[in-house]
Amino acid sequence: MEKKQRIDGLGASLLIGFSMLLGLNQVLVKLVNEGFAPLFQGGLRSACAAVLIVIYVLIRRRRLNFRDGTLGLGTLNGTLFGLEFALLFIALDYTSVARVSLFFYTMPFFVAVGAHFIFPGERLTLIRLGGLALAIFGVGIGLFSSNPDNGEASLLGDLLALGAAVAWACIALLTRGTRLAAVPLEQNLLYQLGVSAVILIALALLTGETVREVTPTILGIFAFQVVFVASFGFLLWLWILSIYPVSDMASFSLLTPLSAVFFGWVVFDETLTIEFLIALALVACGLLLINHKPKARLPS
Repeated sequence: MEKKQRIDGLGASLLIGFSMLLGLNQVLVKLVNEGFAPLFQGGLRSACAAVLIVIYVLIRRRRLNFRDGTLGLGTLNGTLFGLEFALLFIALDYTSVARVSLFFYTMPFFVAVGAHFIFPGERLTLIRLGGLALAIFGVGIGLFSSNPDNGEASLLGDLLALGAAVAWACIALLTRGTRLAAVPLEQNLLYQLGVSAVILIALALLTGETVREVTPTILGIFAFQVVFVASFGFLLWLWILSIYPVSDMASFSLLTPLSAVFFGWVVFDETLTIEFLIALALVACGLLLINHKPKARLPS
């Protein structure tokens, strides 16, 4: 399919649906944590999703070349992927879905700072710096606002979610700034899923915490995650990125933390304080500003 110059009806529908799915995913992970320990859940999810991607590649007869010189970069990418989800899944054991979403989706700010030093065409303008300042202020309010649902344990969960955002940003910068940018989508995803599966399952076995209390409901939720989020969901997202302009997609990313807050309130009856809502609003405004790109001037 040819590249689009703007977001059309199909693109908007896919972006809205996928953003809400990612928001719901935080709730699903917290639910599955009751049956599988966080590290084991993350590793098992990656392993199952990798199997589905391999089947997809075979059916589509896609040619992947793991001897193209990107194996080292792919291993690093997969290690960062495993670190991201280890921190994220453990964070959901300690704090609420809403708070995890607030800190985890600060990822674009870390990408913007990294891109300022790595990519010459992505410097931080005054407007974008203003967005960064708003975001930092919002994160500060979020970190020091109380969480009546989790108490003191919440701060650890908040910091873990923030660390997961940094790992996610490193993955984005590594993928964009190295030879991984030219690798087929399926190959890059297999790097992430395969390496993270090995690392997370090994860590889970070393710590001795794997299975908690598995029920048919938890197995069903886990299967939904594998199929619709970790495998074909990520492929769909990468396809959307390859078709539609990234700058026009920025505003849709706001739907993910907002939907996560909504689903956390619906499923877990999470309490939302005024301080937290202010922090969420500041981070959302900062995200809009940080994604601001000056329009190119027309030649005279």
